[in-house]
Amino acid sequence: MIKPEILSPAGDADSLQAALQYGADAVYLAGKLFGMRSAPKNFDRTELKAACEKAHALGRKIYLTCNILPRDKELSLLPDFLAYAQECGVDAFIIADLGVFDMAKRYAPNVARHISTQAGVTNYAAANVLYNMGASRVVLAREVPLDEIADIRAKIPKELEIECFVHGAMCVSFSGRCLISSYLTGRDANHGDCAQPCRWKYHLMEETREGQYFPVEEENGGTYLYNSRDMCMIEHIPAMVQAGISSFKIEGRAKSAYYTAITTNAYRHAVDSYFAAPDGWTLPEWMRGELEKISHREYSTGFYLGTEPGQAVNSGGYIRHYNQVAVCEEQRGDTACVITQRNKFCVGDTLDALSPEGIPVIFRCLSLTNGEGEAVDSAPHPMERLMMTTDKPVPAGSMIRKRVD
Repeated sequence: MIKPEILSPAGDADSLQAALQYGADAVYLAGKLFGMRSAPKNFDRTELKAACEKAHALGRKIYLTCNILPRDKELSLLPDFLAYAQECGVDAFIIADLGVFDMAKRYAPNVARHISTQAGVTNYAAANVLYNMGASRVVLAREVPLDEIADIRAKIPKELEIECFVHGAMCVSFSGRCLISSYLTGRDANHGDCAQPCRWKYHLMEETREGQYFPVEEENGGTYLYNSRDMCMIEHIPAMVQAGISSFKIEGRAKSAYYTAITTNAYRHAVDSYFAAPDGWTLPEWMRGELEKISHREYSTGFYLGTEPGQAVNSGGYIRHYNQVAVCEEQRGDTACVITQRNKFCVGDTLDALSPEGIPVIFRCLSLTNGEGEAVDSAPHPMERLMMTTDKPVPAGSMIRKRVD
């Protein structure tokens, strides 16, 4: 068995730090151009170089997304972008377009080329053609079930790696190639600017009754025809390993550093625990529980088990059981720490800390002191630094959460 890489998302420097701190083997991110997510801050030229240096100092890798479907006028910017990325030391490009794939070979020949899920690879023949063209990895379409992945693995060169998503949002369209957003809003999903109309609540309007809306209800809450459930494959690590997947990819470059930390930590520990004792492995309960502590839609196993994600029909929003309320900046002994507040909490609250070591700890907030040395009853101001005393140690770097329901 090949131990798969844990590949985590980063939309900014905070998310990159969280991914590295909580156990990612590699991080995928975007520059200011050519990436399929325009909502995150992404990385400018200086930040990209710093990201590569930080990751490489820890023996980790950086993959740069160049996976939009570019128009002619954009191509003139690519040579400089690709060459600079090589100079920064990126380990691979993630590419969907064959023109970009060829240009990467010419202008950044020392950088590996991975085929994006946007390319829609669903069979061994396509994978082999791309390998012969110079690809070192294919990110398979999310529609491919595990038994077919195993068949693809058996019919491609062992040097060609397979990367698959294991967690995160699912797109209703074929591997993300969607025109709905562009059609309804003018925001082009294939250039990273999706408005996510698949998450909207829909009604009918009759032609002669302008402004009069009629619900078309799947459930009492309304109609969410296209709102796919999220993917969660943490309980199926053995099957994914045995299918021959080289890299476990976590979706979420538009999400927070907190999300990146929690998902990376859960899958890091799940894979490590499986490889430590594969015979009769069962997922430790706390690892599955961690994925309930991030905002998510109803979970599914995607298309992997021969089914489909289905739609979350009750709401276009998220399930949220926990709020991140603080980050521990510095541990001071066993009963005190310096924190930066994120959401309100109070003295006496029972809180939950996930440290970079990876196992959650339940503790109580015994007291809070603000920057002026005054005792306070609560932390109501975002990004305020406070001293907190606790009944258990809270290590530096910990993500501190509070249950909200």
